[in-house]
Formats: sequence, structure tokens, C-alpha cells
Amino acid sequence: MALKEQETILVTPCLPIRWWSKETVAVVTGANKGIGFALVKRLAELGLTVVLTARDIGRGLNAVELLKNEGLHVYFFPLDVSELASIKIFASWFQEKFGTLDILVNNAGVSFNDIGENSVEHAEIVIKTNFYGSKWLTEALLPMFRRSDSAGRILNISSRLGLLNKLKNPKLREMLLDEEKLSEDQIDGMMKLFIENVKSETWKSHGWPEVWTDYAVSKLALNAHSRILAKRFQGLGLSVNCFCPGFTQTSMTGGKGKHTSEAAAEVAACLVLLPPEKLLTGKFYVASSAGVYSKL
Repeated sequence: MALKEQETILVTPCLPIRWWSKETVAVVTGANKGIGFALVKRLAELGLTVVLTARDIGRGLNAVELLKNEGLHVYFFPLDVSELASIKIFASWFQEKFGTLDILVNNAGVSFNDIGENSVEHAEIVIKTNFYGSKWLTEALLPMFRRSDSAGRILNISSRLGLLNKLKNPKLREMLLDEEKLSEDQIDGMMKLFIENVKSETWKSHGWPEVWTDYAVSKLALNAHSRILAKRFQGLGLSVNCFCPGFTQTSMTGGKGKHTSEAAAEVAACLVLLPPEKLLTGKFYVASSAGVYSKL
């Protein structure tokens, strides 16, 4: 996942060729509100079959009802990505209901800090949800991805807070920069080290990101794991990319932000629906302040 090269992608003309159909199946996690909900709505409007997942059953059903009132039909199934048992139940239901998957958007995530705060009190929950939740769900669904010319697509909703320039620990930076040797075991080891540092209250002196530390570390791991998956499935009909929607008006930001959830979802839809000939893998996409989306 290149960190220096940059190419701009304009939002408006990003869906020039319709390759998908009603048989194209997409799963969006954490989708009862915010970017996830807006993305489910957009994909349904574009004619895909969409599965909306949410940890809270009531909120998930309410989200489905809101879409139904707008003439959109989507499927719902409860899913808590931080619990392996919930993931296994969902994967079993999905396989029986649909059998094949085309698009997975790992959107579910948590942060317990308000803007300007930086507590790591809930670090274990944040890491388990934001990193391991996406990893576990992806692993459970990998056998179900449809391999074709249009290729299966995984989009992990990430953050610039998880870019390597936010990590000051030289040994960890060196490890993450060595893409030839980088392994899942190394990323797991990094997560264990972070939690150990949190428990011993030494995390501030170990070079971890300084802003929204636990959230940033979870995204750092997610970005690294995405690179590993992208390399693993290069040329095998599955693309894996990350997308930072930028400072978006969601509950996580207290409603503050430079653009709406709908604007972020529009670009996420563009990324997962790129024509096969333009589809890339192992990339990190980030929103610019000018409303143009860039690829780093």
C-alpha cells in the first residue's frame, strides 16, 4: 500500500460503467447509522442486493424500516464483529441464504474519545472491534467470495490516524515497512505489545500515535493487515483496499465534520464499484479537504 504516491479521483464521474446486477451481493457492517447506513442506501439505490448488519437488533430493524419507507429493500442480520460466536452465526446464515459474496465493507468501529480527548481506558474493546472484528469477519467470509472478472471486493473503512507517519516507534515502523516479511503474527504481536503497554501505563513513552491512540493503533493494524491480504490474493480475483472518509459528520465525531455521511458513502460506493479494468488492490484512499478523493 503505497504511502508516497498520490493520484486524485474525482467524485462525480466515478460510476461510468455498470458491471453489477441484482445478483451482486454486498455486506456492510455497523450499518444502522452514519456512513454504513448511507452506504447501504446508496448501494441499494444502485440495484445491488445489500445485507445491513448491526450489533443492536432494534436499531438494525429500524434502519431497514427507514429504507423500506423510501422504497428500498435490504436484508438485515444482527452481527457483533467483536464476538467470534456472532461472526460464525452470521457466516452460517449468509452461506445458507446467499452462498456467494461480491462486496464486503468492514465499517463497524468504535471510539470512546470525544474530539480533543485521548483516553485508552477502553483500548481492548477498541482493538477487538476495529481490528480483530474486521479480520475475523473477513476470514469467515473469504471462502464465499465470488471469483470472476469483476472480482470480489473488500473495503476496510480506516483512518489517516493509522498511517505510519503517526507511529514514532522505530522498530515497529521498520517492521511495518518491510512488506516482504510482514506477517499476521507480527501484527498480532504489535497489538499484544500495545495492550501490555496500556496495562502497565507505559504507552505514552513507547512511540504509539498521540491522537486517539487506541483508535489509531487499531487502524494502523487494519491497514497493515489489508496490505497482507491484498498481496495474498493479488491476481486471484479479490481486491482489498482501505478508505479514510475524513472528518465526517457522524456520532463518533459528535456530529462535527467537513462533510456528510452521504458524501463519504458516495465515494465508498464508487470505490467498491469501480469497473474491473480500473480496480486496484492494496491501496489506501483518503478524502481531501477540497472534496476530491485521493489515493495514497
